[in-house]
Amino acid sequence: MYSNQAIFTLFLCSILTSTYASSISSKIGINYGRLGTNLPSPYQSIKLLESMTAGRIKLYDANPEVLKLLSGTKLDVSIMVTNEQISGIAASQSNAENWVKGNVLAYYPNTRIRFILVGNEVLSNDNKQMWLDLVPAMRNIKKSLKGHNIHNIKVGTPLAMDIMESSFPPSSGQFRSDIPSQVMVPLLRFLNGTKSFFFLDVYPYFPWSSNPTNINLDYALLEGGNATYVDAKSGLLYTNLLDQMLDSIVFAMRKLGFDNIMMAISETGWPNAGDIDQVGANTYNAAAYNRNLVKKVTADPPLGTPAMPGVVIPTFIFSLYDENLKPGPGTERHWGLIHPNGQPIYEIDLTGKHPEKERTRLSTAPSNNIPYKGKIWCVVASQHPDPMNLEIELDFACRQGNGTCDALAPGKACYEPVSIAAHASYAFSSYWSIYRSSGASCYFNGLAVQTTTDPSN
Repeated sequence: MYSNQAIFTLFLCSILTSTYASSISSKIGINYGRLGTNLPSPYQSIKLLESMTAGRIKLYDANPEVLKLLSGTKLDVSIMVTNEQISGIAASQSNAENWVKGNVLAYYPNTRIRFILVGNEVLSNDNKQMWLDLVPAMRNIKKSLKGHNIHNIKVGTPLAMDIMESSFPPSSGQFRSDIPSQVMVPLLRFLNGTKSFFFLDVYPYFPWSSNPTNINLDYALLEGGNATYVDAKSGLLYTNLLDQMLDSIVFAMRKLGFDNIMMAISETGWPNAGDIDQVGANTYNAAAYNRNLVKKVTADPPLGTPAMPGVVIPTFIFSLYDENLKPGPGTERHWGLIHPNGQPIYEIDLTGKHPEKERTRLSTAPSNNIPYKGKIWCVVASQHPDPMNLEIELDFACRQGNGTCDALAPGKACYEPVSIAAHASYAFSSYWSIYRSSGASCYFNGLAVQTTTDPSN
């Protein structure tokens, strides 16, 4: 039996844990990505975050300039061990110590570092050795922090929803069978033992946009209303897609014997624009999703999820800026809250206390909330593209085979007019039409854009 002193100690620990979680959950965080050619300086960016009343900032590295500029601010900071650094830190405690000295001790505590995230979506890549090195690297970082008597910095790793083999219904949640138990179980054991968070990059936009006719848009946008789902096995009622996705992770962890690991959202958001064929990517939906997210996360008392009622969930919105250097489909470059000139893309109150300050720029819902059914071409984006880079991308498209550029041969139907730009527009559209279903995008290193105008006319 527990003594009165032991019971009091357990109660006190519970109170302290609850207080810690509550204090960080009341502040919305923002992901600060810097993959853009036209972004404000780090100094200007931090001032923007402060003016927006953001509570936290998440970096994708441990940039010295940014960490110095954050010194003395009230922003709680999340820094990252890059994927390339993981194996070296896992192999050597001295490497972990050097990393902590250079990236934590050099700035802490004046820079309020609160999270160290080891890697980024490590289990989404094919580097199996990195999978095995992930938890040893986390342990070495934590050991180094303890050696310097630093106990309030949590160590975690952000994972994506593709770690799930089953996520619907939530009660069927199960991690992928190709992720070995010597990876997932030690990870959960580490998070549980250090009272850290399971960090998840979770985007309701993606499951909704892949099935917009069967998933209610309001359900994906956290709008509430009549869109609900009942998990028949658990009996839990869901009013939004985000809770449904989060709880699939909760059930997956419970199946491995871990019932009390706290959840954190390392990335979430909604694209404010995208390619013509990317349904629902618009400012109207982005504003609705992120405003509803803030209301949910900052609610007092905390809402949690159906499987974790009343639990606080630290959350980072993706992202501060649109980033024009990100490859892939158009949505990849349009998740920002702020234009590169520092003006808001839409109004949002990150405190959740002043919704009257939020003014949408659109009076009606946009037209691209249903899939586009017309014809789309992929053409050169500029009338005066860089000829050297354009030739490189033209060569890439034509080298893929499958007759991509057969019509550009001398004497063939599309040989005229003879110009790099004209040939590239044909090659881009031809390549995209052939490989689009396999995930190819109309991007070509930023030289291509979608159009509904037939370039042959």
